[in-house]
Amino acid sequence: MPLFFYDITYIFVLIGALLSIAASANVQRTFSRYSEVRSGRGLTGAQAAKIILQKYDITNVSIKPVAGNLTDHYRPSNKTLGLSEPVMDVNSIAAIGVAAHEVGHAVQHSRGYVPLHVRNAIVPVVNIGSRLSWPIILVGLLVQESWSQTVLNIGILLFALTTVFTLITLPVEFNASRRAVAALEDSQILNSEELKGTRKVLRAAALTYVAAAAASILSLLRILLLTRSRRRN
Repeated sequence: MPLFFYDITYIFVLIGALLSIAASANVQRTFSRYSEVRSGRGLTGAQAAKIILQKYDITNVSIKPVAGNLTDHYRPSNKTLGLSEPVMDVNSIAAIGVAAHEVGHAVQHSRGYVPLHVRNAIVPVVNIGSRLSWPIILVGLLVQESWSQTVLNIGILLFALTTVFTLITLPVEFNASRRAVAALEDSQILNSEELKGTRKVLRAAALTYVAAAAASILSLLRILLLTRSRRRN
């Protein structure tokens, strides 16, 4: 039986999964906690988003409700800010923080923030790579033919692109959070005490991207170790 099916490198997959689970649980817990804290000005997430958009003279971004929990996003293709039910019409410092973070992406887009544009540009390739990399890698690992190493290298390259994507995402997300906090403070949407809680929510959300990057790096390391073992054999 090939080494792939019982190798010790599965530990990398386990560590990555645990990091992702822990980060996800932490953001859910933190968001839930600060969803109970109302803002002094009584604004909802959508209202706060509108104020910040006006502050930056962004008039071509629409705000729409989206289904799900913490499914909030900014879509550059149609300049739409999607806010989930716990954020859209809810008055809490957690909801306001998440909405402001997504507006931060809209500000990045309007100001030509380079890492955001790089990330958006490679999305189509990353989507292809995420679907095809593992099937191609499996063929390269399991087939003992002269061309299998070339196939394996192609699979590794495709997977590496997804890892690069997770790394590019980090500065994009951190920068959006910094813009959000600055905007909330400058616009006096939240006071200094409320901002402390909002920072914790955004920090917890950022850690999910850190965990995703770490998990991807660990998976790539595993693939490289499997490749090395195959070459030895």
